[in-house]
Amino acid sequence: MTRKNPYKKWTKLSRYKTEQIIKCFALDLTANKTAEILGIERKTINRWYNYIREAIYQHCEKEKAEVFKGEIELDESYFWPSRIRWKRWRWAWQKIKVFGLLKRNWKVYTQIVPNCKADSLLPIIRGKIDTNSVINTDWWKAYDWLVDLWYEKHYRIHHWNNEFARWKQHINWIESFWSFTKRRLAKFNGIKSEKFPLYLKECEFRFNCRLQNKNLYNEIKKLLKKYSNFI
Repeated sequence: MTRKNPYKKWTKLSRYKTEQIIKCFALDLTANKTAEILGIERKTINRWYNYIREAIYQHCEKEKAEVFKGEIELDESYFWPSRIRWKRWRWAWQKIKVFGLLKRNWKVYTQIVPNCKADSLLPIIRGKIDTNSVINTDWWKAYDWLVDLWYEKHYRIHHWNNEFARWKQHINWIESFWSFTKRRLAKFNGIKSEKFPLYLKECEFRFNCRLQNKNLYNEIKKLLKKYSNFI
């Protein structure tokens, strides 16, 4: 016997209403706007949005063992979990540090790190990137040790010298992801620190669907059907 709603084990919402919520989520509408359009309480929409983000997070965590091979870009970025107007310097200790790896034309992977030193970044690189890959980075000092890990095809961009691309050597794709993520998160006017990983992986999932020319709405439906019995 099949369930009336395949997207969640226990819910009073019909399949049609659930698919409308998923569609609004895929269109990146806020919970307030979705509640207004569908005539459903905002708290219910928030619960469903969090449920979708948890499913996306679990999916991304299961895929983190995948090894990247080919043309790879590496970069690190810094995020405020909430808006703090009086802290503007780049190295403020309160910022969340995120390390990103992007395989061109395929997928981005992100991981929150305690700091951006070599001790934190190199184990991630070693576990995620094949040694025959072509790696593109900026001149951050943590990448000095890549040659010791047998990554011989390592190219660096001189941002300090106003150089942003040298033929195929650039990190424009990963920087495009950072820009996309920060624009999306800004509209929430602050995110609780404990919820930040969910929002980060949501951005990662959305960006990957765009890179792979996948329909986000259909991908979320497949995801919820797969994880509905486990969340």
